[in-house]
Amino acid sequence: MSSILTCILYILLSYILGTTALFALSPRLPQAGFYARCLTSYLSLLLCATYGVIASVVLRLCGYGRISQWATGRCFKWLMRLTTGVHFEIEGQQHLATRPAVFVANHQTELDVLLLGAIFPPYCSVTAKKSLKRIPFLGWFMALSGTVFIDRANRATALAAFDGAAEEMRRDRQSVFIFPEGTRSYYDGPDLLPFKKGAFHLAVKAGVPVVPMVAANYSHVLSVRRRVFTGGRIAVKVLPPIPTKDLTPADVDDLTRRTREIMLEELVKLTQREKPHEAIASSSANPPQADGSSKTSSAEYGRRHVDGHVRAAL
Repeated sequence: MSSILTCILYILLSYILGTTALFALSPRLPQAGFYARCLTSYLSLLLCATYGVIASVVLRLCGYGRISQWATGRCFKWLMRLTTGVHFEIEGQQHLATRPAVFVANHQTELDVLLLGAIFPPYCSVTAKKSLKRIPFLGWFMALSGTVFIDRANRATALAAFDGAAEEMRRDRQSVFIFPEGTRSYYDGPDLLPFKKGAFHLAVKAGVPVVPMVAANYSHVLSVRRRVFTGGRIAVKVLPPIPTKDLTPADVDDLTRRTREIMLEELVKLTQREKPHEAIASSSANPPQADGSSKTSSAEYGRRHVDGHVRAAL
């Protein structure tokens, strides 16, 4: 047992020393700062996930299990601000009190885990792909804290998961957080991938409002393609709730389209304000269709994913 603990301590010490050395090199070698902050972020996530497992068990025993994701998220928020210098500044916080609701946000990079930590309201759960459930510590925490796991390969089980979530939202006034793009965009400019309709089906089924959240494009803070990761402030705006009362499944396409248009417009404005000296472009030249998709082909989106730039002129 002691040899195992010694090995763990040795690995942890080597990890910390290596990360510290990379931070020391970063003034002369910027890419060293990228890897240093990545390593720091992974360690912070592991520590907070471990804390989350313990917090989830304790809070459940105390009758407050539904706030365990909020409590763990806040821990991650402050730890990341201390270790990486990255923080999200939130406008419109009054709309976070909407309960129950389906919260939706744009999905740029892995750093959006920190966005969740900064903005996540109490009595809210995330949705996640089922494969994350198998990851040690993180998966354990997510399972214990009430995450809605979605099996994207199985439509029947995915629909059943949403049915269960809708019932829980109505019964317990529990909110849900979803990234409607379904994956990270990695864009260097303010743009959105086509929206998947699951979040909006859930909102209509549960009869709860959709609350859009928009984070300004933060490629100046983190760009995986350019190996850039620096400290800094990222602006986020929580928009007014979009009601779904009296809507039916036939209205989901229009709800998806309207929400995406509202978020894209705010994304462009917010990014222009935060990055005024950069050329700002968006996919407004390719408006979404009724199903929430865009006229832009999948091949074009693949090219944008590699290039990291949207070429449409203002």
